[in-house]
Amino acid sequence: MTHRHTLRVYYEDTDLAGIVYYANYLKFIERARSEWVRGLGVDQGRLREEAGIVFAVRRVEADYLRPAKFDDILDVETTLVTLGGARIVLRQEVRRGDEVLFAAVVTLVCLTAGGQPARLPAEIRAALTT
Repeated sequence: MTHRHTLRVYYEDTDLAGIVYYANYLKFIERARSEWVRGLGVDQGRLREEAGIVFAVRRVEADYLRPAKFDDILDVETTLVTLGGARIVLRQEVRRGDEVLFAAVVTLVCLTAGGQPARLPAEIRAALTT
């Protein structure tokens, strides 16, 4: 299952050279992950309030392959790689058409409000695997 989120590069996303500033790719993939889980029916705010569970990025392995520029239309593709008891591993790619500009493997962990590892709730696991 692959989720696609489309976005436009704004002037504020670029550096003095007119290309996307490297840290903004992390913002792009974060937005795409949020839209992915929202699309699956997962309300992260309610999950935090009712179950005391949050997701946190544990690790990011990133490859910057080609520059994106002002006004480009980009697609962020998010694909589930593995699902563990308290861990989710995703592959995310930022594309301009068929061209991959940025690729990352992102490891998320499920935590309690106190920062302790927590098992993924069954309903979240079911939503992620459908």
